[in-house]
Amino acid sequence: MSKARRLVVANGPNLNTLGTREPEIYGRQTLADIQAMVDARAAEYGWTVSFFQSNHEGELIDRLQREAPGSVGVVINPAGLTHNSYALMDCLRSLDVPIVEVHLSNLFARPEAYRHVSVTASAAAGVISGLGSRGYVLAMEYLNAVDE
Repeated sequence: MSKARRLVVANGPNLNTLGTREPEIYGRQTLADIQAMVDARAAEYGWTVSFFQSNHEGELIDRLQREAPGSVGVVINPAGLTHNSYALMDCLRSLDVPIVEVHLSNLFARPEAYRHVSVTASAAAGVISGLGSRGYVLAMEYLNAVDE
């Protein structure tokens, strides 16, 4: 089992408005609700969690570069940056830890064609899309399995 016992969970732009922003798409859970769920599962694995959200691409990149090295891995919901942030993709590719990209909604069922493309997904071991907040836990289950 790896000595790394910290999980990094990064959340992109506008996820701070979960629970009120388009609940028919994103649900009624808040980001704090998701963090509580992540923290509870992490405790079962004996992990600590660095859980953060930013509306600023550069801040996300800075935090990932600082906190991901030596971690069990990264769970990231890039939100709107999914579709256009080559800088975030480059950052994720440079990290030497497993990465799982999660999305609350099913990107491929959304009516907007641009949402069907993820430039950041190429840096991830896998993508979980459309399973709501459960995607975060599923990503953690994967990271726990590869950490053993």
